[in-house]
Amino acid sequence: MSHLDTPTESPDAVPRSLLRIQEVAAALGLTARTIRYYEELGLLTPAARSSGDYRLYDDDDVERLRFIKGLRDEAGFSLTEISQMLEDEAARARNRDRFRATSDAAERRTIIDDALARVDRQVASLRAKADRLAAMIDDAEGRRGHLLGHLAELDAGREPTPHEHPRRSGAPAAPRTRSPR
Repeated sequence: MSHLDTPTESPDAVPRSLLRIQEVAAALGLTARTIRYYEELGLLTPAARSSGDYRLYDDDDVERLRFIKGLRDEAGFSLTEISQMLEDEAARARNRDRFRATSDAAERRTIIDDALARVDRQVASLRAKADRLAAMIDDAEGRRGHLLGHLAELDAGREPTPHEHPRRSGAPAAPRTRSPR
């Protein structure tokens, strides 16, 4: 079972510790509003509600939030992309259960085709993100090389040569200065 799978409770399950939204927010460096927003988007469902209708979260919820936060903050995924990844992971678990529950070859082929389509979509999304990052790295290396050229000119006792700076793909336009009137 992955950390994204929804566990099923057995009747003999030991009660888990449950945390209120403020405790989870503080532990993960999120705001309670962000966590509620993730719920509105369907990225998360609290494990329980207290008698006072407070949201209560278990360890699996906290791990899911940590995963979402990592995808958003560290990998730069949009909430739409994260939602799709979480749905694909949930579908993977459902497909695994369906595959194990049937011996029908046609149904198994359908399940595998669905799983392959989801994996292909994930690979395409990750490759597109990697391509964007590679382009950003190339741009930054180009700027570094440009600056090193200026240093070489200064070290040689020459004034750096003025030139036009080409606008790089994805780079914001340079701020315009107003000329005095």
